[in-house]
Amino acid sequence: MPTRSDPEQSPGKFDSQNFLKQLTERPGVYRMYDDTGGILYVGKARNLRKRVSSYFRKSGLAPKTEALVGKIAAIEVTITGSETEALLLEQNLIKSLRPPYNILLRDDKSYPYIYLSSHSDYPSLTFRRGRTKKGGGIWFGPFPSSGAVKESLNILQKVFRIRSCSESYFRNRTRPCLQYQINRCTAPCVGFISPEEYQEDIRHASMFLEGKNPAIIQDLMQSMESASRELEFEKAAAYRDQINNLRHVQEQQSVDGEGGDADVIAIAQDAGVVCIVVIIVRGGRVLGTKDYFPRYSLEQTEGELLASFLGQYYFGGDTRREIPRDILVPVAVEGQELLSLALSEAARRETRIRGNVRGERRRWLELAMTNARQTLLTHLASKETVYRRLLALRDLLELTETPSRMECFDISHSHGENTVASCVVFDENGPLKSDYRLYNIQDITAGDDYAAMRQVLTRRYRRMVNGEGKRPDLVFIDGGKGQLNIAREVFEELGISDIPLIGVAKGVTRRAGMEQLIDALTGAVFRVPADSPALHLIQHIRDESHRFAISGHRAGRDKKRRQSTLEGIEGVGPKRRRELIRYFGGIQELRKASVDEMAKVQGISKTLAETIYAALHDQ
Repeated sequence: MPTRSDPEQSPGKFDSQNFLKQLTERPGVYRMYDDTGGILYVGKARNLRKRVSSYFRKSGLAPKTEALVGKIAAIEVTITGSETEALLLEQNLIKSLRPPYNILLRDDKSYPYIYLSSHSDYPSLTFRRGRTKKGGGIWFGPFPSSGAVKESLNILQKVFRIRSCSESYFRNRTRPCLQYQINRCTAPCVGFISPEEYQEDIRHASMFLEGKNPAIIQDLMQSMESASRELEFEKAAAYRDQINNLRHVQEQQSVDGEGGDADVIAIAQDAGVVCIVVIIVRGGRVLGTKDYFPRYSLEQTEGELLASFLGQYYFGGDTRREIPRDILVPVAVEGQELLSLALSEAARRETRIRGNVRGERRRWLELAMTNARQTLLTHLASKETVYRRLLALRDLLELTETPSRMECFDISHSHGENTVASCVVFDENGPLKSDYRLYNIQDITAGDDYAAMRQVLTRRYRRMVNGEGKRPDLVFIDGGKGQLNIAREVFEELGISDIPLIGVAKGVTRRAGMEQLIDALTGAVFRVPADSPALHLIQHIRDESHRFAISGHRAGRDKKRRQSTLEGIEGVGPKRRRELIRYFGGIQELRKASVDEMAKVQGISKTLAETIYAALHDQ
């Protein structure tokens, strides 16, 4: 998800400060681009925000890193489920993109592999760092970590008893080593197993590393049955043990991961913008992501949007894309059956569009949704996007200057109780969260939104008039004419006449994009085209004020709910509260207890128990 710098800035100048504000702290992969769109560097991170921010320190950077940072014009990130997944995706992207700074700064020689040696009769399976062309043999990997390699080798030794010793050690043995004694090797060094039998074990071990466990089990079952028919019960028992061990491994793998090819599609929308993210999975591995920002009409549902996107994505280009067996989507796609048939015909095999998935595929879908939301958030907060929208807003409202500080107010409560008001602030960089404020509304009639709006505006702008607060260039009120009239009255009472007031009403249909704007000065009501960047900015500000008000209200409500009923009772401090809750298991059981039962708790006297009982029962 590239975040481009402001067009008015010099080429290659990246707005790192604004980008890092929105960057997640989850693990993932980041890709750096120059001002021509060329790839510079691919890296992985356990914490994306910490890792990427380390490139933009004021001092302490190596010369090569400084050279890299000086060329950055955009950064894309892909969130992964773990640091291990980030490592695998990083390696795949390095191989496919060949970024120049990765070649200079690091290569993939450190990735762990399993190496099957080229010994003609008794090859070994060993741990190796990096892949070379020397010595022939077969390489399996790369694996995500050395731990994964060692775990695989441990399974192979336990199930197939393949040797892991060096060639010199193998050649100089005259009797079996300890590995044979603990049943982890068949001692080919002293001829305890024939080359033919050992090669069969090697074949099965290779199939295991290729993920062909079911085929191995079928082979071993046939061998076990054959040994039983020939009355070789000891050999049959050995095959049986191998089958049981492999089934146990297969059960673990069915939980840990799945193979297969899939394109995972996710969609997110906010403030008039839609983001669609495609995660490409091949052979069970995430190979990369791609994001799109299609234009759409307000009447389109997410299912219709995805149907239109999928048709263009797979059939719209000059060359058709690879069509996987599974296309995973978060919602039902419009015309899904017909689209599946078309994709199957193009791929010449069955292709399914699936939404109700489990296990690893569900995790891929959730990961795609996380990436879509993060990509959209970063896109909305990018300086270029905000700058373009500010210019459109200036033209729409016919302002003499581009607004550099905008404030928006909203009210939230639960059936009139616990009323709070939010004030969110946007500047030329987007949301200015350090200036967000929540106001607890008091001494008003429950549910009176007009009185709540009057109180918060009076409190906010009386301070400004007294020189204590920053002055906005534009104020939005989330509501219709009633709320806006209250705001206009407050401004008149405080003598504020040079700050434009705009009401944002939901309109008759109450759908996003159908908002009505009301000018407090003229009383004019007007609508803006749904694809207007100015409307998208207003929607973003309004939605953010609504979100902040609701989250603040819920936080206050939850805090009140979490407050122990025992608090405020004289003589009952934290220790005694803890002992009471521990003894009875919860406040509900405590309410049911008698005075005598309460007095059994350590530190609770009969007199104090009576006080607690009276407080809990409002006596």
